[in-house]
Amino acid sequence: MAENSNIEWTDHTFNPWIGCQKVGPGCDNCYAETWDARGLQQSESRWGPHAIRTRTSAANWRKPLAWDRAAAAEGIRKRVFCASLADVFDNHPSIQQEWRDDLWALIEATPHLDWMLLTKRPSNIANMLPVPFDFDKQYPNVWLGCTVVNQAEADRDIPKLLAVDAAVRFLSMEPLQGPVDLTQSVRGILRYPEYVNIKLQLVIVGGESGPKARPMHPDWVRGLRDQCSKYHVAFHFKQWGEWGPCDHMGDEIDGAPFGCFNDAGEWCGKVSEDFANAGRQIMFRVGKKAAGRTLDGRTWDETPTHLSTSEAELLGDEK
Repeated sequence: MAENSNIEWTDHTFNPWIGCQKVGPGCDNCYAETWDARGLQQSESRWGPHAIRTRTSAANWRKPLAWDRAAAAEGIRKRVFCASLADVFDNHPSIQQEWRDDLWALIEATPHLDWMLLTKRPSNIANMLPVPFDFDKQYPNVWLGCTVVNQAEADRDIPKLLAVDAAVRFLSMEPLQGPVDLTQSVRGILRYPEYVNIKLQLVIVGGESGPKARPMHPDWVRGLRDQCSKYHVAFHFKQWGEWGPCDHMGDEIDGAPFGCFNDAGEWCGKVSEDFANAGRQIMFRVGKKAAGRTLDGRTWDETPTHLSTSEAELLGDEK
């Protein structure tokens, strides 16, 4: 579910339970809901406000223990994405408290694994942590992240993420749906002195894949990369998705459908074959594999091996 993940920013994927519901624009073309609808696991869907989430098998829950033993033997820390087919901080009533207790016990029992807990519901985190809770002593291997796909979500949710303690805090900005200025959210929490030294250490960016994928403007990605570089935050570019720019794909674009963003950064859909439209960004639909994951001639696989600057330093730099 799956033992060795194909997701570039993690080593393993673990799902303690399966099921979720759409809560924002990033969920419009949810891959997990599509996967579940194929009937690979059961006849009834586990997606939606009234759908029951289901716990995975005992055999699946034993896998992280084996991963932890292997990581200890190799002397290399491994990352676990939890959960690709659910949300750990989903407050659906079908998710039993026993499941959450078992998950935190499993995390504590696997100290050689870094657990990446990604949520679209950061406001639920504080109320769903085990009590008593001590990250430094019990859970130094917990990374907390939230999904942010546009400026509105960044302004609303990043302060909520930064208000909770964790070894690492990260953002998953996939599928990115517009330009995002991360400093706006940082300035917002500076009104609260107790949050001044809280840090963001990793930003993951990716475009959308699948039959209904929406294109992602290269300048949106560059803007986030440049912000991360300026403030010493690790930057990971996961993928272009179904649509990519032509600067690195060679013959892959021959005969491929294409469209463009206009001067204002708005998607125009199909365009004529006249590529002389000044200021327009042409994008080609060539599929996830052909579009690849290079940005300006290289891949970006940075990891949070160092602390970012504090928000206090960031604000001082902005003055």
